[in-house]
Amino acid sequence: MTFVDFKKLLLDADVTLPKFANLIKVSDKNIQSYKKKGEVPNTIAVIAKMFALMTQKEINYKDHIKELNLKKKKKEGSGFSSKNNLIEKEIPIS
Repeated sequence: MTFVDFKKLLLDADVTLPKFANLIKVSDKNIQSYKKKGEVPNTIAVIAKMFALMTQKEINYKDHIKELNLKKKKKEGSGFSSKNNLIEKEIPIS
């Protein structure tokens, strides 16, 4: 699915991109990165389509999603400085 079609589905679902990202517990930057690629992954496309259909059927999907108690994943050790610290620990200095 193209990013443009994805954005149209979000409009149909009555949800903004940041609210969509927060609802499914992914970073807003992650969702925005699909704009550069021009396409969204299949799973994200399916979620957006289901949200749009549920909105059309007047199903309050937001409460159902919140009941799942989804958690945001935290980045661990992905920074440049953490790699340097790892290298310093592995190489003993005489």
